[in-house]
This record gives sequence, structure tokens and C-alpha cells, in this order.
Amino acid sequence: MVRTALRVILSAEEGLEVVGEAATGAEAVSVVREVEPDVVLMDVRMPEVDGIRATEHLLATMPRPPRILVVTTFENDAYVYDALRAGAAGFLLKRAAAEELVAAVRVVARGDSLLYPAAVRGLAERYGRPGVPAASAPWVARLTDREADVLRLVARGLTNAEVAGRLGVGPATVKTHVASVLAKTGARDRTQAVIAAYEAGFVTPG
Repeated sequence: MVRTALRVILSAEEGLEVVGEAATGAEAVSVVREVEPDVVLMDVRMPEVDGIRATEHLLATMPRPPRILVVTTFENDAYVYDALRAGAAGFLLKRAAAEELVAAVRVVARGDSLLYPAAVRGLAERYGRPGVPAASAPWVARLTDREADVLRLVARGLTNAEVAGRLGVGPATVKTHVASVLAKTGARDRTQAVIAAYEAGFVTPG
């Protein structure tokens, strides 16, 4: 029923096409390999192989892996952490409104990350390390002031466009700063940079 609802919502949107469906994690891996979609909506809990493991496998073994948006009914920040650790580009609850779902797919498709705000707060509360000095991570000292501002805003779940609006710069400038942040943190994408920021104590709750 959930897959049907998602298909109906997304198929009705101009520029979006649903090219495959899967009922289990193992089937999801097979379908993604066959159709090579741009974006995958990956359920966290599935038979045979869960969504986190399926995400890890696809990102580790495909030459050009898709952008993966993890969806779940469970407001459990442990899932958020595992999804981001696995390399997911975003996290969204199934109860999100239709327009939020469509926006999430578009955001992830264009290369941005999408972090459900409540999940970001949960991630910070559980996995942030306020007792660890940010300077203990060597990459922190290599960030410029503007790169540091960008990383803090990205860690709050803001898209490039939202970061640009907040800082009063152009989206292209933000994209350049994000690329530099990824290089300095050794992260492969924005979500990996967020994890690095929390674990280094660079971003803390509050």
C-alpha cells in the first residue's frame, strides 16, 4: 500500500518517472542494478536485507550509484545515523506530506542532501560529542570561516539554496564552499560531512 501511494504521488509529477519497485531488500538491490535509477526511495525495514545494508551494498559496488533517500515510519535517530553512515543522501518520514516527498526527491536528484529537521536534532543529541574539543579533528583548523559557516548550516539540514539565502551569497558560491568542505573533511558527500562534524564535536546540540 505504501509503495502504491508513493508511485501514484511521484508518477503524477512532471519530470519524475517511477522505473521500478521492490518488496524486499535483496530485490531492491537487483532492481536498482538493472534499471539504474537516478534516485532510490529505500525503506529502512524490509525482508531479507534491510534498507541500511542494501544502501551500503549499492553504494559500495555500483560504479555510478544512485542517490538514495531513506524513508521510514520510525522516528528513531539511530536509523538516521545508520542511514547517513551508509551513505544515504537524505532521510524522510513516511508520514511526510506529498509535496514534501516530491521536494525531497528533487532535492536529492540535483545533488543536495535532505535531512529531516527532527532527525538532525536527534542525531546531534545522541551522537554529538560536546565534550570533545572541535580542534581535536585536524580538518577543523583547515576550514575557512565561511566554510565553517556553510558546514554548520548544512548540518542543520539546509539545502544549498537555503544556505545561500542565509549567508547572502549565490548558490554557485555555496556549491564551491561545500566542495571544499568535502575535500577537507575527507567526506564523499554532504551527509558524510555532517557525520564528521558531529563526531568531531564541531557541531553540537544547540
